[in-house]
Amino acid sequence: MNRALAGAEALHEDRPHYYLSNIGVDPKVQGAGIGSALLRPVLDLCDAEAVPAALESTKQHNIPFYERHGFQVREEFQLPDGPSFTLMWREPGS
Repeated sequence: MNRALAGAEALHEDRPHYYLSNIGVDPKVQGAGIGSALLRPVLDLCDAEAVPAALESTKQHNIPFYERHGFQVREEFQLPDGPSFTLMWREPGS
């Protein structure tokens, strides 16, 4: 997994940004607004400080969720014999 993190790190911009490393919601309660509630405080901070945010998603079905919160796909990559990752970026105020 360290290779995955190193690869993702290389895709981050050099300017200051917040990195959202882990978020998860029990599948039994997905769609109830819990994920949005978990994201909201940090996205509000990003907007207040005018700082972008970055994250990687390993699940394609989560991409639309993050896009609804202003994230855009920056790059997708596949590890040899491993998972695929989607790097996403959100400009403040998105």
